[in-house]
Amino acid sequence: MATLVAADYVVIGVLMATSSGVGVYYWFTGGRQKSTEEYFVANKSMRVVPVAIGLMVSYLSAVSLLGVSSENYIYGTQYSVINIAYGLATPVAAYFYLPVFFKLGATSAFEYLQKRFGMTTRLIASFAFLLQLLCYTGVVLYAPALALEATTGMSTTASIIGLGLICTFYSTIGGIKAVLVTDIFQSLLMLIAVVTVIATAAVNTGGLDRIWQIANEGSRLEFDNISPDPTVRHTWWSLTFGGFFTYLSLYSVNQVQVQRMLTVRNLQAAQRALWWSWPMASIMSLTLCFSGLAMYAKYRSCDPLEEGRISSNDQLMPLYVMDALSDYPGVPGLFVAGIFSAGLSTISATVNSLAAVILEDYIKPLWRVRGKELSPTTSIIISKILAFLIGLACLAVAFLARYLGGLLQAALTIFGVVGGPMLGLYTLGMFLPSCNQKGAIIGFISSLMFSLWMGFGQPKPPIPRLSVSTDGCGFNDTMIMYRGSDSESSIYTSSRYEHTEENESYFYLYRISYMWYCPLGFLFALIAGWIASWITRWIYKEDLIEIDPTLLSPIVARMEERRRKADKFRNTIAFNKY
Repeated sequence: MATLVAADYVVIGVLMATSSGVGVYYWFTGGRQKSTEEYFVANKSMRVVPVAIGLMVSYLSAVSLLGVSSENYIYGTQYSVINIAYGLATPVAAYFYLPVFFKLGATSAFEYLQKRFGMTTRLIASFAFLLQLLCYTGVVLYAPALALEATTGMSTTASIIGLGLICTFYSTIGGIKAVLVTDIFQSLLMLIAVVTVIATAAVNTGGLDRIWQIANEGSRLEFDNISPDPTVRHTWWSLTFGGFFTYLSLYSVNQVQVQRMLTVRNLQAAQRALWWSWPMASIMSLTLCFSGLAMYAKYRSCDPLEEGRISSNDQLMPLYVMDALSDYPGVPGLFVAGIFSAGLSTISATVNSLAAVILEDYIKPLWRVRGKELSPTTSIIISKILAFLIGLACLAVAFLARYLGGLLQAALTIFGVVGGPMLGLYTLGMFLPSCNQKGAIIGFISSLMFSLWMGFGQPKPPIPRLSVSTDGCGFNDTMIMYRGSDSESSIYTSSRYEHTEENESYFYLYRISYMWYCPLGFLFALIAGWIASWITRWIYKEDLIEIDPTLLSPIVARMEERRRKADKFRNTIAFNKY
């Protein structure tokens, strides 16, 4: 296997130096980070385009570059249907959830929960978010390490530590401005990396249409799976509904994305940024899907995993780059830089957002209990210390990410099992004025327990794969060692719709597609929270209380206003008759 050369390391080094330089620049310019408002929300001075790019790259991270491409290589193109869900969820996030956070004007999205349901709810939800984001960031940090492991032979440990420390450095000293500006540079490198894969495959196979033809011959093209069975991994229903709620949980109530949208001057600018991020994300996602087909065109007759050249399908893209481009010094390094960029953009956003949450939700309230307020200078110092410690925590979690399975499914599982209940909790507050604190807490915790059980319960059945071939590999010792007694068989076959008796023996909840975790968690939280609110009001003889309209979604606030006016009119008529 080819390895990186000096020119490649120079390219990677320039990337690292550029990202670090942006952090240093914003450390010494602007308001010199004299307030947490500048450090966390850039004094609302950011423009729409950088924020839109930031929204896109924080979602389509290194997990997407490695995971989406291998997903289409192994299982086919059905996953691409999820882009329809992105378009459906964007207006809901922009016009039903985002206005509430802009009216609130708080750095931490969890301050909404305190105003609506009390401090206990805020702390429980923010703690769940902390764990969710740390786990996800571990996966994101591990993904670039896979790229280096497959291309240079450098140990995974060294890769994780190097990337994590550099990202922690510029995120800590540069604040949200450094995070968003580096996102622009890093998104460009991501796009170059993916386009390079497709372009080289097109040249080597005879054009984009030939790649499509080869994918069709290999049964990789699938867009029509409408099976209603929730245990089928990817269908129109699971990708549309599951993708809708997953995207909504990320762009409606997730601290990382909400904080980025709060860096622009007003609600209209934030909505424009959200609208712009949707086509950017879909274009990048579809490009990644096609890159998986491009890799299949090269390896269709000699699958590298079956051959034993790689140990994980998530190493397919870096392996392809080294096989196809190692004769061009610096080009593989540019690709690895793109993978690094994808990881850096997500990790830096995590470091900044978690520092904001811990400061606003835990440290400042503790200071107020003591009858004191943190000074701006002290707040900034604490914020940077928190950012540094969070970066180190992400490093620790990254070493556990290898046990979570395929990158794409692991990432979406983490999003789903926490994001669904979280979306349900905020929806209870914004759309159901009758919901109370007890009901919200009961609904959220019970839904979270159910989602964790469903998402991480074991054992789970194996995932059916599409056919791969080793006819073009030749017969060698490596294959004998890797394939064992099965080495004479040149085809590993499996069906998309295979439901064997062995699979049926697994517990039904563990067989449900991971794409359903988020919508099921959302519905569980919504229904359980509403029922618990009704029961607790009946038990404790509580009356309905009037909710501040700014804490309700705009459409619900208008409905409540009309209801109040109608009640007032009826009361006036009744009083006059009396």
